[in-house]
Amino acid sequence: MPALVPELYCQDITKSLAFYIDVLGFSIKYERKGEGFAYLMLGEAELMLDQLGETRDWLAAPLEPPFGRGINLQIKVEDVDALYKRFQDKGLDIFLEMEDTTYQCGKIAKVSRQFIVQDPDGYLLRFFSDVTRHRQASHP
Repeated sequence: MPALVPELYCQDITKSLAFYIDVLGFSIKYERKGEGFAYLMLGEAELMLDQLGETRDWLAAPLEPPFGRGINLQIKVEDVDALYKRFQDKGLDIFLEMEDTTYQCGKIAKVSRQFIVQDPDGYLLRFFSDVTRHRQASHP
């Protein structure tokens, strides 16, 4: 298990699982159906979904939609273009359209191809692929 795995509260675990599995391509590592809980994986990314009101909820303040205000989760995928096309083909809303962005990481400039969507509860999910080598190879 990674050292950090976010747990996202959701209003309807069935709706959230349909989004994460059918649309995004996550798979269930394990779940506790009676508790409204699922542990999901996509490549090396892992996250947990927990339906509010099913078991203990640890809330620092009242939670209102959209959830996840002030945070976006960056998720590395092998083929961000294919995932983006899947969103477009399904006619789903895209929060931030596909872009190539250069980020300075110490002495290295990395190029990410990325886009952002919102899950059913409003969490921002930023999917990206590292295209640094491809970009550098095509632009010496």
